[in-house]
Amino acid sequence: MTQPIFTALTLRDGSLARDAWTFAPGVVPLNHGSFGAVADPVITAQRALQVEADQSAVGWFPHLPARTREARERVAGFVGADPGDTVFVPNASAGATVVFNALRLSPGDEILVTDHGYGAVTLGAHRLARRTGARVTTVAIALDAGDADVLAAFAAAIGPRTRLIVVDQISSATARLFPTAAITALAHRHGARVLVDGAHAPGLIADAARVAGGDWWFGNLHKWPAAPRGSALLVTTAEDRDDLWPLIDSWHSELPYPERFDMQGTLDITPYLAAPIAAEWIEHTFGWDQARAAMETGAEAAAEIVAAAMQPVVEGAARPRVASPAPSMRLVRLPGTLGATREEADGLRERLYAATGIECSFTSFRGVGYVRLSIHLYTTPADLDALIERAIPLLVEWSR
Repeated sequence: MTQPIFTALTLRDGSLARDAWTFAPGVVPLNHGSFGAVADPVITAQRALQVEADQSAVGWFPHLPARTREARERVAGFVGADPGDTVFVPNASAGATVVFNALRLSPGDEILVTDHGYGAVTLGAHRLARRTGARVTTVAIALDAGDADVLAAFAAAIGPRTRLIVVDQISSATARLFPTAAITALAHRHGARVLVDGAHAPGLIADAARVAGGDWWFGNLHKWPAAPRGSALLVTTAEDRDDLWPLIDSWHSELPYPERFDMQGTLDITPYLAAPIAAEWIEHTFGWDQARAAMETGAEAAAEIVAAAMQPVVEGAARPRVASPAPSMRLVRLPGTLGATREEADGLRERLYAATGIECSFTSFRGVGYVRLSIHLYTTPADLDALIERAIPLLVEWSR
């Protein structure tokens, strides 16, 4: 089989897309999915907003509710949501916490999560259960489970006391899609509600909030839309959404949803104001349909290239069978028992960066460690070469 070719993207002027981002010398950025990376034009726009705030606090803070409303009106459509259903939150975990804080469960009620769930969100579900006397049940879903198998697993798990399902639209640890709309339909037939963790969905899934189907949805803007960190959205059409409150009570707390979220005191909300600039910059520079296609094509090529290099040093297939892989992320198996637990996988990220300057995510699932490749518009063939030539030999050495 001919090995695929990974091609770097270019800007309209013919320069490399990479040139729109500034990374420190020696850094190899292959971990966009964890922390994002902000393009230079967006950094410039955010810095200008921060300067404006510092030049006149009185000219800045009293006007923030109106400016926040304008920003969410601009960015809501990007995820297929109505601005009146949409609020800014600092990150996905904050969105989950807002919902968990509002729920009134009874002792014996049940919350369903999956073994693919993001740790912080799952911890929040457990805290909700402890607070209310509910219980958490984990639905086990195989990496290669198709949509029908996923639905069957939920159908078997849901019971008369199930009140809430928490499910990823795109899972972080396993980089796969879940049929959230179908899961929501199943849940509603049984009288349960669904919180969709769309942390990775904005930008990777067109109209991500609209197609998710949940009662509540949240997603990060600092990931694939490359907005400043500290910008995420919470979207809901639930009838009881006036039970949702910001994590900080501020002067607009007595206003209805969503307006009560538009004022958060003296917090630096320039990430919110710059978020639509980021989404619009990618649309203007690449086009979002083209950007999604490029990231997906790049992720598949990168996985084939890296897996071919990893295959001689791993047992079984270097590329696990993932039924519905995320558009821009792929898993490649690690050698031996390397990264077999979450703690070990997290430790590898720091260890590899310290040794090589390569930023890469490592995950574990059911006792197997993986490197999670994240491909963005700025990724180049040289990034993959560095991973193969410098990282894989070290990973093999560390696995012994």
